[in-house]
Amino acid sequence: MIKRTLCFSNPAYLSLKNDQLVIRLPQVEKNHDLPDSFKSDAVKTVPIEDIGVVVLDNKQITVTQGLMEALLDNNCAVITCDSSHLPVGLLLPLSGNTVQNERFRSQLDSSLPLKKQLWQQTVQTKIRNQAAVLRKYRGAEVGNMLKWAKEVRSGDPDNLEARAASYYWKQMFPDVENFVRDREGPSPNNLLNYGYAILRAVIARSLVASGLLPTLGIHHHNRYNAYCLADDIMEPYRPYVDEIVINYTGQNGYPDELTTEEKKVLLGIPVLDIVINGKRSPLMIASTTTTASLARCFNGESRKIVYPEI
Repeated sequence: MIKRTLCFSNPAYLSLKNDQLVIRLPQVEKNHDLPDSFKSDAVKTVPIEDIGVVVLDNKQITVTQGLMEALLDNNCAVITCDSSHLPVGLLLPLSGNTVQNERFRSQLDSSLPLKKQLWQQTVQTKIRNQAAVLRKYRGAEVGNMLKWAKEVRSGDPDNLEARAASYYWKQMFPDVENFVRDREGPSPNNLLNYGYAILRAVIARSLVASGLLPTLGIHHHNRYNAYCLADDIMEPYRPYVDEIVINYTGQNGYPDELTTEEKKVLLGIPVLDIVINGKRSPLMIASTTTTASLARCFNGESRKIVYPEI
């Protein structure tokens, strides 16, 4: 079942009742000029089992402990945002799979050669997907990128991922002078940042559901990063976010600040229709296919990660 992504950008009281997320609006409840019937109708509920991602984007949101427990019990990813309305925190359940201990041990015991091979596959798919986006939306020459994808060796010691990324971003937004992909850079970096944060939460959630530790990466290993594996596995999925940003900016320009409109577009990432294993699937479902295949690799049942291809 496709899980819902909920974003709260206004003050709200969020609680739990009868396995339902209960949403109350303080502006409504504190307004004495409104009739009780209107206030009652303003209370909304959502089944906990239907929720996959919750985004908290307002400092005046109150969340009960009972609700947090219920969300995590249902493997929901909870994202918190900062004053700039960009995601800064991600909360996931500690236990998301019945054989988690076994999967943890397999992941911890995985060999360096296996990790290098898995990273090779990851980079190859990422470059091919980037090339597909450039060809589709910019009509750019991508023969070089496809060549680099084929030449990626185990562990990518030649850093062809970086070479491809440099070429890719130079072609992506030709109407933005000297565009550089930089988290702190000007628009459309803000759109990309928000989209990647949503994608990261979806991938991290799927990793937990597959019984894996999102902290232990196959390539990324920053000691301060709690989601190294999520950052690894999301790489081939990033071009799907790029597609959304290209389409949106092509019609609406480059916003300096994200509004509800832009966020609504990017919050649709989990339900993007993509192709994986030759079948169409929502991105949130496809990500579980990918993480399940990764778990099989760690268990010695396979040597290949299943990724989507644009």
